[in-house]
Amino acid sequence: MLTVTPAPALPGVSPLNGLTWSIPGLRDDPSLCLRCRAAQGLCGKPVCPILIKYDAFARTLPMLDGTELDGSCPPGVFVGRVGYPRVSIGPLVSPLHGDTLLYDTPEQWVGRSVQEVVGFRTGLVRGKHPVRVTDAEKPTRMIEEIQLLSRARESAEVDVKFSRPPRGHLSLSDSLPPYGPSAPLQQITLDVRRVDERVDRLASDTDALASVAVEELYTRRVPVSRIQRAFSAGTLGRRGRRKFVPTRWSITAVDDLLGKQNLDRVRLLPELSEILLWRLTALDNRWIVAFLPGTFRYESIEAWYPNTLWNPSPDRLVVMGDHEGFRGRTTYASIGGCYYAARLAVSEAQLRMGRQGGAVVLREVHPGEVLPLGVWNVREHVRAALSTPPLHVADLLELDARISETFVIPLDRWRSSSALLHEARTQRRLEQFAAD
Repeated sequence: MLTVTPAPALPGVSPLNGLTWSIPGLRDDPSLCLRCRAAQGLCGKPVCPILIKYDAFARTLPMLDGTELDGSCPPGVFVGRVGYPRVSIGPLVSPLHGDTLLYDTPEQWVGRSVQEVVGFRTGLVRGKHPVRVTDAEKPTRMIEEIQLLSRARESAEVDVKFSRPPRGHLSLSDSLPPYGPSAPLQQITLDVRRVDERVDRLASDTDALASVAVEELYTRRVPVSRIQRAFSAGTLGRRGRRKFVPTRWSITAVDDLLGKQNLDRVRLLPELSEILLWRLTALDNRWIVAFLPGTFRYESIEAWYPNTLWNPSPDRLVVMGDHEGFRGRTTYASIGGCYYAARLAVSEAQLRMGRQGGAVVLREVHPGEVLPLGVWNVREHVRAALSTPPLHVADLLELDARISETFVIPLDRWRSSSALLHEARTQRRLEQFAAD
């Protein structure tokens, strides 16, 4: 489902500092930037016009004068996607020494400010080493070092040598947390004091499918971000089939895979018989998660205010969403990785409850969302909301009232955009007929 809702100017919303955009097609399709998110070039421009406005910020990143750097790696490994199947891989290194684990652990970023998260990431220098994705199975010494780093449990001391000084560049993506300067990697020396034994054991198991390895790591309570790193570094899967996976793709692939595995169990649970509601405000995003009676269904809707990151229109509201029924979906969600990140959090909550039900995730994005922070923002904040006690809602009328008092965008816009809320109002369940 794709819903685009044009709207007149909202109260209190004005262009940022008088800045206007000239983006082909935006006037006719206000969802253009939201669908593209700087990844598809839908406007035809070689560089995303929205991200140009952050160029001045990128220039403030500290420049490194030399070609050598010693410091601490969180640990962090990045695999690019440009040129696939020829990509670049490398460590994310901080010039600081000591414990930098927080810098690459999104599970610990809830409650942090945008400035803190960006600060963690822009201090990481990315080394780039060209490889073919199939080189994961025939590693050189440098590849072996990077793969070892992907299995580390704590920060590792790193000495790296670049072929030129790192250049200041702020990478911004709706899928990935930001990161800072980069340079071609010439040499790397690691001091990995401790690997995660759970990841190391699965990396040594060349008979297990990657999907099986991911599920086992998850059941052993390995953080999702660590699983994504190992998956991306080509350390999981059967012999002959291991490959490097671009970090952007690995994040959504692991969220999707774990969500589907959880939902295979959720669909066997008894049905929820009441409406439950959770609310959260963080990073100028407002969230509502509602569980509805019945079998599992899922929907995620995002409403982007004018002059927010992926909606540069000065006066139009854009609402987009996707949903799936009991049997899941077979096509990629139009709102991208955020859909799968929230679905994973929802599936975890329903497993904890021991009940299946419909799930609606509503996200209202306000102008304070000034930088793309990655899909962790969705996964971890939906997780945070669902970790609190729910509000027991009497009926759909009360649910409407709760939505209205939480969001600025009028209720009828949410209703018209939601397949699950429409279904809840128009379809009666068998027990309702029995009660009559």
